[in-house]
Amino acid sequence: MTTADAMDGLDGLDGLDGLGAGDTAGDGVGFWRACATAAVPADRAAAEEGIRRAYRQAGLAEPERVVWAGSPREAVTLIRGLANRGPGVREAVRTAPWAWERRRLHEELGAAGWSAHWAATGGRLWESTQALVERIRRGVLEELAEGREEELEIRLLLLDAVLGQHDAPWLAAFPTDSGPLSGLAEVCRSAGWWWPFAEVAVVCERPVALHRDEAGRLDRGDGPALAYPDGFALHAWRGMPVPAAFLAELPTLTPERIRSEENAELRRVMLEYYGYDRYLADSGARPVHRDETGTLWRIDLDGDEPVVMVEVLNSTPEPDGSRRTYWLRVPPSTRTARQGVAWTFGLQPEVYAPLRET
Repeated sequence: MTTADAMDGLDGLDGLDGLGAGDTAGDGVGFWRACATAAVPADRAAAEEGIRRAYRQAGLAEPERVVWAGSPREAVTLIRGLANRGPGVREAVRTAPWAWERRRLHEELGAAGWSAHWAATGGRLWESTQALVERIRRGVLEELAEGREEELEIRLLLLDAVLGQHDAPWLAAFPTDSGPLSGLAEVCRSAGWWWPFAEVAVVCERPVALHRDEAGRLDRGDGPALAYPDGFALHAWRGMPVPAAFLAELPTLTPERIRSEENAELRRVMLEYYGYDRYLADSGARPVHRDETGTLWRIDLDGDEPVVMVEVLNSTPEPDGSRRTYWLRVPPSTRTARQGVAWTFGLQPEVYAPLRET
């Protein structure tokens, strides 16, 4: 497992310190990747200046005050309780200048040129950043929403956020040293999500920890994969959300505990953490058959039916190029690997004929 602090271009974070709108260190995709994955305290003075500039560039009066929150969760809670915040002005502050710049660049480059430009800049950051954004939104909803109406209110608030550091993908595609996006870019370089209203702007701190695997998915087995200074945190194993208590249990796993887990996804995490080879050895498993479809394993249990599993290698590579091994529980009567794999597809062994890779 690799942390984003070590893998995601944090050398570029040195360039974040004191970087103003007139600087050019943000021209490279690597710089914007470092912005998106920064897990360091916000530069509050720079962020507030960027916010005020964004208002001015939108033709609006500056907000009377800027309120800071420790995470998107705290920001949503603050906004719901704010009186006299005025209407939201996201359309003027963020949507309109972005649309203007995109239209200008699209006309300048043409459809094919724009597509190539996006693929070489923001497109390289978009997927992993958006996955993180959606996971944060889901985490806030899970913690704060207690009913359908409340869920809708919170969901709309989350969609109304300007994403700060997580706006890095689309900012990477545009000039930001000057022009209508320079204020937004300054906030991206300096802070997390923020909400612009007519009277007040609410802005978040950046995370204090971010751990991801080689494919860019949230991933940590001994604590939160994403953590904010106010305690809001997300736990995940190779991109899959898991409860914090579940991760705390992993170091004490036993084969018996793994077998007793009813949730198939959590059982897979347990097996990956424990190690398939170790699990099979500790469980007294023995291979009973091998063919081109996989390997059939059998674990005899006292007072229970045997556990029979087929070990197969996924033909579709993971985002990082590796191929995942899957262990499929099959009926105890299974005698061959082909029979077991065919059973998972609802087929007879003589009918199942997987394509061979060349």
